[in-house]
Amino acid sequence: MKDKPLILSLDQGTSSSRAVIFNCSGEIIASASSPLEINFPSDGWVEQDANNIWNSQLKAMELLEKKITPEQRGSVISCGITNQRETTILWRRSSSKPCAPALVWQDRRTAGICQAWQKEGLEEQWCKSTGLVLDPYFSASKISWLLQNEEEAKTALFEDDLCFGTVESWMLWQLSGGKQHLSDMSNASRTLLLDIELLEWMEPYCEVIGLNKNSLPNLVPCQGDFGRIESHFPFGGVPIQALLGDQQAATLGQLCLDKGSSKCTYGTGAFLVVNTGQEIHRSKCGLLSTVGWTDKKGNPTYCLEGSLFNAGTVVQWLRDNLQIIKSADQINTLANEVENAAGVMFVPAFTGWGSPHWDPKARGIVLGITRDTQRGHLARAALEGIALSVATLVKAAEKSLGQELKEIAVDGGAAASNPLLEAQANSTGLPVRRPINLESTARGAALLAGFHCGGIDNIEDLIKERHKDSEVFMPNINEVEREKWLSKWNEAVQRSLGWHE
Repeated sequence: MKDKPLILSLDQGTSSSRAVIFNCSGEIIASASSPLEINFPSDGWVEQDANNIWNSQLKAMELLEKKITPEQRGSVISCGITNQRETTILWRRSSSKPCAPALVWQDRRTAGICQAWQKEGLEEQWCKSTGLVLDPYFSASKISWLLQNEEEAKTALFEDDLCFGTVESWMLWQLSGGKQHLSDMSNASRTLLLDIELLEWMEPYCEVIGLNKNSLPNLVPCQGDFGRIESHFPFGGVPIQALLGDQQAATLGQLCLDKGSSKCTYGTGAFLVVNTGQEIHRSKCGLLSTVGWTDKKGNPTYCLEGSLFNAGTVVQWLRDNLQIIKSADQINTLANEVENAAGVMFVPAFTGWGSPHWDPKARGIVLGITRDTQRGHLARAALEGIALSVATLVKAAEKSLGQELKEIAVDGGAAASNPLLEAQANSTGLPVRRPINLESTARGAALLAGFHCGGIDNIEDLIKERHKDSEVFMPNINEVEREKWLSKWNEAVQRSLGWHE
């Protein structure tokens, strides 16, 4: 092994692709990113071009390789991949050409398909086996829609030339030159097609959506030897040794390794994840049971997850649509111009509710506006709306687990907002811990690759460093104020449900 081994992490997200190099202490050595376009062709439809997804990641790799020294390049011993989950891609095995647009995890066009499955009585057993709910969020209904509506996908299926994959499968296919068609357990557990106890594809449900077994990727643990990056790409020859969905990667990156530890990532959406150890905890409160990650032997760690579809999108909406801010960070300045939201409530259900309501017909609402409402009130209400949405998930998790969470570790772009994290602490009554390094998702994939190749072995030191290099936000309102605030919030949420016909 080289004197100072480095690990490459490829973080393919919804709005950008990142490439980051870490040392074996989990510190960032260099990083680069490339933006990624999202298309909204119709109400509730969210698409991306699969080739653009790949090219965006490739561009980030190219930019990163130019930033580092030849010595650093030679010290990269392993690569981990993390990715936006559930986003569904179909391509031809023979040509590697996509058969249709990639349907993004936020896409809601398949609500009717999910409702039809519910009417057929499929929901109870399907959800029990997968730990999920029948919702457009997950891959199964997206595959079904594509096979019903995209002629190229139909033809490729008929010719036994069709490959299905979520984004990690597509990335690995491209990086390996079409040699590897694989999916790891963390990503596969988000498709509605994996039995999370047996860790096997459920062929009867593949038949329901019209997909044959030959089109499925082979299942693998989250860490292993998955081939090497092709020599003509940046970082050619580096072994790929970790595959991990973005929220699971962030949980690992935050070193939430103990049962009951939790993190929340504020990205395009917001995702609360609680480590439940080797136990599958089946929630009755609208949360999801999912595979967190697996060890080298394939033994799983499970998680309980609450998924919100809109967090960073709220800030983007204020910037791009209402144009009350010119840049994302201006929302903090605006929010700090006022002491409170002056009774304004912002429910950010732009594309429906995920956990715990699972209502694709919900829509965003703003309540409590008066003639005295200013831009600052709206900005603060927007940040509070994100925090209150997460507080709803925390309440559901605590009820499901029968115990209170101790703290929330946070990361993601919006976690840089102090007003947001102050509201998060106040709305949950919990300490909110923000690390100096917010790149938890990329870090998690790097750590897993490092565990596999042996470059990282001292977990205790990493945990100590995380706590030393963190800022903690504490609640500063009392329980009576908190409950009154949450009660008003729940009233606002109820008004958002079932809005869209």
